[in-house]
Formats: sequence, structure tokens, C-alpha cells
Amino acid sequence: MRDSHSDSPGAPARATRNRRSPWAVRGGLPRSSALALALLGFLLPFIAWTALSTSGWVDPVFLPTPMKVLLCVRDWLLVDNLLGDIGVSMGRVFGGFLLSAAVALPLGVTLGAYAPVRALLQPLTDFSRYLPAVAFIPLIMLWVGIDESAKVAVVVVGAFCQMVLLIADDIARVPDAPIEAAKTMGATDGEVVQHVLIPAARPAMLDTLRSMMGLCWTYLVVAELVAANSGLGYSILKAQRFLQTDKIFAGILLIGLVGLLTDQAFRWLHRRAFPWHHLRS
Repeated sequence: MRDSHSDSPGAPARATRNRRSPWAVRGGLPRSSALALALLGFLLPFIAWTALSTSGWVDPVFLPTPMKVLLCVRDWLLVDNLLGDIGVSMGRVFGGFLLSAAVALPLGVTLGAYAPVRALLQPLTDFSRYLPAVAFIPLIMLWVGIDESAKVAVVVVGAFCQMVLLIADDIARVPDAPIEAAKTMGATDGEVVQHVLIPAARPAMLDTLRSMMGLCWTYLVVAELVAANSGLGYSILKAQRFLQTDKIFAGILLIGLVGLLTDQAFRWLHRRAFPWHHLRS
């Protein structure tokens, strides 16, 4: 038996109307179009950079051409141990991120779940997150020294309080309905936290960790102010002393590239762990 709805003259028109426009609120794009626009978004700043740096309007000392920056990256790779600098910087960023997460995750869950803990710690945490990490460098050098632990400590100081508060917000945004349902079935407070709050907040918590990883990368140059002799941030600061702007640009772009790859890894993990969050109606 044929479907009368599909045979009606208005069916194609209704299907066309129901297809969301890319410019509609929360509209969709075909994957090929999204990739093309993403590539264009990357190319436009580089085109503008190339045009400005080759126009002669700006001294090359202040704005080197993209080709000069690429040649600098090549020399850095072949002569100056670029891979070693990337590895050292990644170790500092990931070390600070993992140490922050190890403490911030349980503390943030507790803060978001229990009102007395929130009343006790949230004002202090709110205050602490506005303290600039760079201001702690003299104290970190006095307390920790000037070895690798000091660089990691700077990243921890910059990221920890922000991470605690965002994790607590993720827990606090879980709706009351599943909590009340679990309590109705006899669940204890600990079981509600373990089996309701944490599972419900996991997608948001992973997004929070992804955002915090980006924040940790922004503290890299600050961390490598502490008596460093290697790393991408150190190389940028060293190049500043000798007006090597091509190496400064190269270091900035490399930090952005490594950070982007890290971000994409978190995106992939989120899609694999929570595929239902990425389904479109």
C-alpha cells in the first residue's frame, strides 16, 4: 500500500520548508561546506598578513613575511631542536593540567553537591581565581625553586581555581528530577553523587576540561619565565631580546597549532564518549 502522504503534491514543498537553512538559528551545514569555511577562516588572516608584510608599509623587523616565518620554523627544526622544545612545553602544560584536574575534579564535585562546602569554599575560590598567576612567580621560586616543578606550579596556579568553579557549576546544573527520583528509591547522598550527579555532568565536565586545557596553554609563556632554558615560551622570550620577530611569530603559531591539536583530541574524545550529544534531529 502506497503512502498517501508521500504522494501528495505538497510533500516536496513541506520537506523543503522543514530543511533548516544554514542561516537559521542552530541551522546545519553539510560537512564539506563546514570544512571549506573552516579552511577559509584560517586562510583569510594569512592572506591579509602576506599582503601587509609584502606591501612595504611595515618594516620587516616588526612584521616578517609568512615565508620568512616558515623558513625560521625549518631552521628551528633542523638546527635548534624544535621537537625538544615542543616536548618540554607539552610536559609542563600537561603536568600542570593533570595536577589541577586531580584535585579540582573531586573538590568541584563536592562544592557543587553540598551546600555547606559551597558556602565555605566558594567565596575564597571566587577571590583566588582573579589573582594573576604571574604575581606568584617570586613566591613560587622561593617555595618550589627554579626547576621543572616551578614551571608546572605556575600552570597549576593559573588553572586550578577556575577549574574548581567550572566543575562545581557543571554539577549544580544537573536537574533536580533525577536526584529526587533516586532519593525516592532510597539512594543515599553518596549514591546520588556517584550514580546521578557525576554521570549526568560528565559531558559538561569533559567540555570544561577541554576549555581548561586551552587556558593552561595560555600560561605557558608565563610559566617559562621561571629560569627556563628550553621550551616554546622560552624561545619566544629569548627571540624578543634579539628582535627576532620571525621566531616570535613561529613560536606563537606553533603554540596555537599544538593547542589546536589538543583541542581536537578532546573533541574526538567527547564524540566517542558521549555520541548522543552530537546527534542532530
